[in-house]
Amino acid sequence: MALSTQPTDQELQHASYEEIIDFILPRYHQRHREQLAELITLAEKVENRHGDRGDCPKGLAKELQLILADLSNHMMKEEQVLFPMIKMGNYAMARMPIQMMKMEHVEHSDHIGTLKALTNNFVPPADACTSWQTLYAGVAEFVEDLTNHIHTEDDILFYRVEHHQ
Repeated sequence: MALSTQPTDQELQHASYEEIIDFILPRYHQRHREQLAELITLAEKVENRHGDRGDCPKGLAKELQLILADLSNHMMKEEQVLFPMIKMGNYAMARMPIQMMKMEHVEHSDHIGTLKALTNNFVPPADACTSWQTLYAGVAEFVEDLTNHIHTEDDILFYRVEHHQ
């Protein structure tokens, strides 16, 4: 069974571990890499152009770079260690790496709070230029994707592996 491009939780609950992983990799891992590269460039542009304004999201580019570094390291561990372990059926062995990934997911959630604070909850100023508006819309989309990504892993894939009989 191939999953749809945006499967429901119910579809994911009935999918194989391999199908879930094969959904996560392009939909979230690859997408986050693309999103963050674009957002960092856009944030630098906005900060350079509007840095003199009090409502400028100063530090946003730096926070996005930090998120990219943290997330890249995290996703690499999943891609190279945890996901292959799950695909091979080593569920008991996967429990410790899953706990580590869940702890890192909590740290990613902390980054979401910082992004919200830096962007006025993704609401640009009324007179914001197109780049600024695009930046905030992009950051909001990234946060929604990251939230769904964490949910898919923690509440569906990891939960199922941890409770595998």
